[in-house]
Amino acid sequence: MKIFYKTMLITLILIIVFVAIIVLYMQQPKFGQVPSGARLELIKKSPNYKDGKFVNFSHTPQIVEDASYASVLYDYFFKKIDRKSPLENIPTIKTDLQNLSRKEDVLVWFGHSSYFMQIDGKRMLVDPVFSGSVSPVPGTNKSFKGTDIYTVEDLPEIDYLFITHDHYDHLDYETIIKLKTKTKKVICGLGVGSHLEYWGYNPQDIIEKDWHDSISLDSGFTVYTTPARHFSGRSLQSSKTLWMSYVVQTPTMKIFIGGDSGYDTHYAAIGEKFGPIDLAILDNGQFDSTWRYIHHLPEEVLKAAKDLKTKRLFPVHNSKFDIANHSWDTPLIQITELNKEAHIPLITPMIGEEVLLKDDQQQFKQWWVGRK
Repeated sequence: MKIFYKTMLITLILIIVFVAIIVLYMQQPKFGQVPSGARLELIKKSPNYKDGKFVNFSHTPQIVEDASYASVLYDYFFKKIDRKSPLENIPTIKTDLQNLSRKEDVLVWFGHSSYFMQIDGKRMLVDPVFSGSVSPVPGTNKSFKGTDIYTVEDLPEIDYLFITHDHYDHLDYETIIKLKTKTKKVICGLGVGSHLEYWGYNPQDIIEKDWHDSISLDSGFTVYTTPARHFSGRSLQSSKTLWMSYVVQTPTMKIFIGGDSGYDTHYAAIGEKFGPIDLAILDNGQFDSTWRYIHHLPEEVLKAAKDLKTKRLFPVHNSKFDIANHSWDTPLIQITELNKEAHIPLITPMIGEEVLLKDDQQQFKQWWVGRK
């Protein structure tokens, strides 16, 4: 019995030490800060905030009902998937963003869901991740070889920085810290400003909104905040901040920034209110049937694009990080094949390649074909 009690005591001590280490580790600034005070009181007035967290308009479990978190984790770490990461460098192009004329209307993709847009003289940046990782644990979830060709230093001054939600692959602490001196305004969902203020951003430079709102930015520039079907969180607490999509109306274009989302009726509603859309940017990649409520399957990307009445579709959330159980090139292969019936003009640039926003005849190579 003495050995039993001694073993139990040692086990308990080890558990306490392990928990203490985790708690201490999570005090680092990169984990951000949950909303409190006046910000939290404002959040509580949102119709999308219930029982202490934000909710989707449809029932949205993070995994499907017939799956378990244990099975999902087991599959991710132990299931054999061929070529989850590319065996060779991803091909890229290095565009000189610093010297782009303000008269050029272009988009430059940095891989995954990060991209720069210059439209009608304004410079915008969406969900930038330049740290080389989308995990708070050092040495894990690193970017694919060859994809880290851009740094914050390569960027010009940013008029509007858009953050769709606070997951690590969309809100990157190291990148956001370096962007402080280059960013005029940040646009984000309710609660996300808590992280930004904690990291030293001026509250006057943060525009924090709920769904179904609008922001007049400048002459001819309006942002409409629209829903997404997803969740948020940087620590053990989930959905304390709001996940977003945006319709960006410039003097000459209308662009949909999708963020992360599962398919639902919100796309048809957005398309009915704001369509037709000139360009829809939707997540296509890092998908799995077990979490289809919070991320599109490729066929759902095309359905969403049709609902939005978009003229062109840019499928993102791929080609930089290994987050799901599929080969690295599966998202682009599948959507290209499925689109043979949908016939929606696809934008599929290499990382760093200039997308001409007002040239709907621009063609793109299927750069992923034949790569290992």
